[in-house]
Amino acid sequence: MGRFDGRVAIVTGGSRGIGLGIAKQFAQEGAKVALFDINEEALESGAKELRDMGAEVATFVTNVANSEQVEESVKAVADQFGKIDILVNNAGVIRDNLLFKMTDDDWQTVMDVHLKGSFNCSRAAQKYMVEQNYGRIVNISSTSALGNRGQANYSTAKAGLQGFTKTLAIELGRYGITANAVAPGFIETDMTKATAERIGVDFDEFVKARAAEIPVRRSGKPADIANAVAFFCDEASGFVSGQVIYVAGGPKA
Repeated sequence: MGRFDGRVAIVTGGSRGIGLGIAKQFAQEGAKVALFDINEEALESGAKELRDMGAEVATFVTNVANSEQVEESVKAVADQFGKIDILVNNAGVIRDNLLFKMTDDDWQTVMDVHLKGSFNCSRAAQKYMVEQNYGRIVNISSTSALGNRGQANYSTAKAGLQGFTKTLAIELGRYGITANAVAPGFIETDMTKATAERIGVDFDEFVKARAAEIPVRRSGKPADIANAVAFFCDEASGFVSGQVIYVAGGPKA
């Protein structure tokens, strides 16, 4: 039996990268998985991978920054699967730039997806979790929450998610709901490829250079993050709440 047999998990930004890695972990361990994303083509591709593993999957084209879309999609998950046990707020974007070059849109887009999106999804999902007196919410933060050049928007949003996480833990704990955050370090994804492209560096060289700075001397993979998320979502982790775990190959970003 898997740890998540009979559980229903929503993963936002679940069509690829870290989100898909998390969804795969849940699927491998018996959960029914709902993927939220704005990219319909990527959603179907990710869902196919999960279905090929034998998982029961539902996909929802959802802009997490749109509260009405989120409410509709979360309700559809509950209607289809009968409940909602797990929410992973993973959806994210980057609009990197130095402060003096950063536009209003660069700032607001990142805030809307990371912070407003996590708020919308958590508010919608917690209603179902409260009713059943059980739930697991995991927010994907980042080591950038500690500060990172060219990421005033992203760093602020990811730090904000940590405060949001701790507040959820305080408010929802009495209902059997835990809230925790995972803060990835350097993970090989399309997002980090975009960063390499932005600064004009070959991705393989970019990975090699970053790995040399990491104590364990390798870059991270989506599966590394999925493993930490699964720990927080395990039923046996019910006394762990309001915590942030940095998954970065060492103690520093």
